[in-house]
Amino acid sequence: MRYNITMLPKSRLGKWSVGLNAVFMTIIITSLILVLVLNVLSFDDHWWDVTVPIAFLLSMAAFFLGIRAVSKDKERSILVYLSIVIGILVILFIPLHSLSIQD
Repeated sequence: MRYNITMLPKSRLGKWSVGLNAVFMTIIITSLILVLVLNVLSFDDHWWDVTVPIAFLLSMAAFFLGIRAVSKDKERSILVYLSIVIGILVILFIPLHSLSIQD
């Protein structure tokens, strides 16, 4: 059996998965640059409390759309598989991060 693996997704769900994770990565990278490099914002500000849950929800939606694209539409795109991996890491980050929080 020969698999036709491509870089870019062909299905609509695969494109949504990759797009949502691109938005997630853009939000996180921009936030880190604004806080750590430019010192414009702080992690203690309220914007972080709103931004992070929205970004994580985007990545989790991308994860489930990627799983659906692979299983339903037989998507074989490297970017969709990467989107699934990022989604797994985000889902694992939430409980693992809360183990390290000390009040």
